[in-house]
Amino acid sequence: MLEPSIRSKLIAIVGESWFKDDMEALVSYSYDATPMQQALPDGVIFPSTTQHVSDILKVANEHRIPIIGRGAGSNLCGGTVPLEGGLVMVMNRMNKLIEIDTDNLTATFQTGLNTKQFHLAVENLGLFYPPDPSSMIISTLGGNIMECAGGLRGLKYGTTKDYVLGLEAVLPNGDIIRTGGKLYKDVAGYDLTKLLVGSEGTLAIITEATVKLIPAPKYKKTMVAHYKDLNSAARSVSAIVGNRIIPATLEFLDNATIRVVEGFNKIGLPVDMEAILLIEQDGLDESVVEKDIVEIVRICKEQGAVEVKMAADAAEAEKLMLARRSALSTCARIRPTTILEDATVPRSKIADMVVAINDIAKKYNVQICTFGHAGDGNLHPTCTTDARDEEEIHRVEMAFEEIFEAAINLGGTITGEHGVGVMKAPYLEWKIGEAGIEIMKGIKKAFDPNNIMNPGKIFAKQSRKRVVISHGSR
Repeated sequence: MLEPSIRSKLIAIVGESWFKDDMEALVSYSYDATPMQQALPDGVIFPSTTQHVSDILKVANEHRIPIIGRGAGSNLCGGTVPLEGGLVMVMNRMNKLIEIDTDNLTATFQTGLNTKQFHLAVENLGLFYPPDPSSMIISTLGGNIMECAGGLRGLKYGTTKDYVLGLEAVLPNGDIIRTGGKLYKDVAGYDLTKLLVGSEGTLAIITEATVKLIPAPKYKKTMVAHYKDLNSAARSVSAIVGNRIIPATLEFLDNATIRVVEGFNKIGLPVDMEAILLIEQDGLDESVVEKDIVEIVRICKEQGAVEVKMAADAAEAEKLMLARRSALSTCARIRPTTILEDATVPRSKIADMVVAINDIAKKYNVQICTFGHAGDGNLHPTCTTDARDEEEIHRVEMAFEEIFEAAINLGGTITGEHGVGVMKAPYLEWKIGEAGIEIMKGIKKAFDPNNIMNPGKIFAKQSRKRVVISHGSR
């Protein structure tokens, strides 16, 4: 528990109603969407202004109190679990949409704003903000920025980091800084904006952001391609992009995922297929969209698709996209614990990666469904298990360790969009090496010499020993 004098200082900043340290509140903010990660904070605080955030950080820095910035807690890397106690700073009161600037095609908002609400506000003006994480109905834009969220449209449009132009952030000592602005060109010094995006709350608290918008695509076509084997689906992905076509969405579901999703949604997915690709193309020119779709259908059939079905209307298209967006929630119905990861490989290695995942699942006798963003190589192997079964959980952990190893061997990475947090911290050195870790620690120390910002995340107390394991490729 916090000392009474510190507690009084914090209450004086936000008001008694917006500081909580009763057990109900502490338990409520002791976990996020990540399974098997939980730790009690010492308090929960709800600022409503940037000055509040600054004043809170000054108190925390003086007394060496950990600060864990939090939006909706929808992350999957344990990023907002208060591992070392301290204060969970909930940003949801700071949820104003400050401006949509149609002249400069930018929007400025407080970071507690809900992602879906922001999308709707922008789209009502005929504009478009492409990053679309699957958690967008509940997630906050600040959380998206801190984790550099991706989504289904990443292949064509990029991820969160490609849209953030400027930030207002509060440093651990309480100093308020502004980076960037309504500028598409700005090379004045180090790019602090890009450094803070994806920093997982370990360097500063972001209170406001300015992002770029683009004109909304007027036309859209959606289709699904069915495959009897994984390699045909993977070849289709490479061939589509190789033919200089960049779909808005190019998603992959393996047979295990197809069965689970169809079992719940009943939308007519082919449960006898080894894989399906969900493909969507959009644009401002209808003829270009139509031309791309015709060419995509040709490529899929040429590469071995058994059948290609076009969505008849917007409602059917939405059902197809629901098949992908609901993959995690439908998998979660199978068993008490669902662990979703996001190993990423070059798109040409997707089939190799899926084969490796399936081999690893058989080796450790665990159930894994694989789906993800085939167009950018970001796969989500998802294990359904039971956290109460310690022996099985050990097998699950060993399986994921080999999955990360397989991804790196194929030229990939341990995380494409979920972030490092606590879940991937033991494996970060595998990807970036010891020198890379030391450089990152130096940046962390320059921003946060007292290590109060989200301690225990990104940097593991001890890295996992890497055991090189070979998985055959096809």
